[in-house]
Amino acid sequence: MKVQNKIFKIIEAIETLERIPSNYLKSLKGTNGLYEARIRLGSDIWRVFCFFDAGKLVILLNGFTKKTQKTPHIEIKKALQLMRKYYELKKEEKS
Repeated sequence: MKVQNKIFKIIEAIETLERIPSNYLKSLKGTNGLYEARIRLGSDIWRVFCFFDAGKLVILLNGFTKKTQKTPHIEIKKALQLMRKYYELKKEEKS
C-alpha cells in the first residue's frame, strides 16, 4: 500500500508541477515519447512507464521493481507495445 501511495504522489506531481524533476520522471531516449516515472521507497526502486496523450493525459503502462542499474529492455519493449496498442484502439474508436 505504501508503494501505491507513493505512486499516486508522483502522478500528482506530474499533473500539477510545471517542471517535473528528473528524479520523478525521465524521458527514455529513442522511444518516441515514453517516460519512466521513478518511485523510491526505502531501498526499493519502482519504475512505471507512461506517456502523454495530447500533452495532458498521462497514460500509465507497466511497472516493475528495478533490480539493476539499467532498465531491462524487455520492460521497455512491453511498454512500447502497450503504447502502440493504445493508439491503435484510439484510432479505431474515431473511425
